[in-house]
Amino acid sequence: MSFFFLNLVKNIVMADYVDMKTLKFLLKEVYDANKLTKYDKFKEYDVESFEMLLDSTKSFSDKFLKPFYKEMDTNPAHYKNGKIIVHPSVEKVMRNAGENGSIGSIFSYDDGGMQLPLLIHQANGFIAGAANNGAIGYPGLTSGAAHLIVTFGNDELKKRFTPKMISGDWGGTMCLTEPQAGSSLSDIITSAKKLSDGSYSIKGDKIFISGGDHDYCDNFVHLVLARIDGAPKGTKGISLFAVPKNNIDENHNVTDSNNVTTIGDFQKLGEKGFCTTHLAFGEKGVCKGWLVGTENKGLSHMFQMMNSARIDVGMKGASLSTAAYLSSLEYAKERPQGRRISSSGNKNIESDQVNIIEHPDVRRMLLFQECISQGSLALLLQCSLYYDLSKVESDEKKEKYHDLLEILTPIAKTYPAEKGLESISNGLQVLGGYGFCTDYDLEQYYRDIRIMSIYEGTTGIQSLDLMGRKIIMKNGESFKFLINEFKETIEKASTYEELKPYANTFKNYSKDLSDTIMELIQIAIKGDHERYISDATIFMEYMSNVVIAWQWLKISACAKEKIINGADDHLTSFYEKKIHAMKFYFKYELTRNKGIKEILLHPDSLTIPNKEKKIFI
Repeated sequence: MSFFFLNLVKNIVMADYVDMKTLKFLLKEVYDANKLTKYDKFKEYDVESFEMLLDSTKSFSDKFLKPFYKEMDTNPAHYKNGKIIVHPSVEKVMRNAGENGSIGSIFSYDDGGMQLPLLIHQANGFIAGAANNGAIGYPGLTSGAAHLIVTFGNDELKKRFTPKMISGDWGGTMCLTEPQAGSSLSDIITSAKKLSDGSYSIKGDKIFISGGDHDYCDNFVHLVLARIDGAPKGTKGISLFAVPKNNIDENHNVTDSNNVTTIGDFQKLGEKGFCTTHLAFGEKGVCKGWLVGTENKGLSHMFQMMNSARIDVGMKGASLSTAAYLSSLEYAKERPQGRRISSSGNKNIESDQVNIIEHPDVRRMLLFQECISQGSLALLLQCSLYYDLSKVESDEKKEKYHDLLEILTPIAKTYPAEKGLESISNGLQVLGGYGFCTDYDLEQYYRDIRIMSIYEGTTGIQSLDLMGRKIIMKNGESFKFLINEFKETIEKASTYEELKPYANTFKNYSKDLSDTIMELIQIAIKGDHERYISDATIFMEYMSNVVIAWQWLKISACAKEKIINGADDHLTSFYEKKIHAMKFYFKYELTRNKGIKEILLHPDSLTIPNKEKKIFI
């Protein structure tokens, strides 16, 4: 390899993986994180403490996450001699997550947490995820499992399990999927038989259990969906249980095995450092579990964790696409190749080569990456803010923010995953052949992000949820809340002459969204429900494009306000860059909705089996 390319590789490896300036701009200026500190729940915090937490996460990520990102991929988690072997850095990650309070960061003080706004918790997760998305999965799932126990468990369960989960000594998982059921949770057969001491004997297999076992936690608490003997069929008969890997004495110390057996680990395309296990409960003797919450309400309890996990997955998608964008940008700034075309239409072969960032098509790909990654981040922060407001506002406003979060969650999970994959693919193209090689992180980012559209419910499932439930929720009242949010942003952007045309454009596209929904609902009203939802995934793309355009218009309005209020030259350039990205998004992405609308309203139903005509794939 030439001296130039040795230096280029060195610089790319050292390139930053997260844009802290943009993150802090979104938090402080666009979403005004400071307003949360005015509520009693968050009054112990201020903007300075939020910033200190972010900087601390960045410092830890620099030292203990990013350096092991590629190493965890080349030395993946695997099953050997009845155990799951993971990278040693997992121990440091779990211990630090316990020591700095991040596992319990959003828990109340009474439950041993930091009572931190989800907005800041997710911002910290964004930084860490951009550094090493696989490593942070271990404390992340532990946090989600502990939060379920805190929310629905009785005091005894809380005392038994959560302190050592929050400290990082014990891990936690969510166990839903079974070999014969897949995503169809109504078909799970894992059983629960009540014992004389009030516990339940759990028996069954669970697959695709992320973070399910390793040597760096003394115990694991699995949150397991199972069916109590005699319970109703379908989802109405599912209960939730806390099932420890090892039994615990009266002092909450680990004793003997609880007969949770690790059968194997799935070897994957990406996220290879994050183990994905197959667990058997009760295969070698009685496996005890404790009911969490109410009998036969397990699925609704679990959905609390799943909805939170969907935001987490979306943030990991945004993290990966951000790291890939910054890596691509750094490469493009330093890689000389080719020459600009002159006004005469010719290249001057005698002139020096230019760095590839000078080529319009490369700039198009980079701007696309920027729009997708930052638009995704913005939406996820918006959802996190809605979550926080739904916990602290007056009852009427609480319902509004809860409903906004409900309708946006499928999009917040899906868009960063699906468009993030496309964004990183563009990054590979920027690097050319080097993008396909392991010299750079791009190929790993590409592999790692592919699972995000599958985790916590595939894109198809999220799309059915959006179109089949969320859009029509409360007779469309929740969607009206979203339209009102759109209108508020349109009004603010319209006050600036430069942004007024874009505000009008967005107004038209948001009206198209409403009109299209009304036309599609007429299909359902006529009784053709299968046709109504048959293009749900296409509708997901259609609505997502409008939602992200809303975020970019909101960002641009804030940036324009800062410019007018007299930002210095350096910040003015930063703000102008945001407005430029918005204009790019509106031209290259939002306009795609014209074609998508035609697909959605097309009279032909080509994907629904027609047995009469015997047309099958």
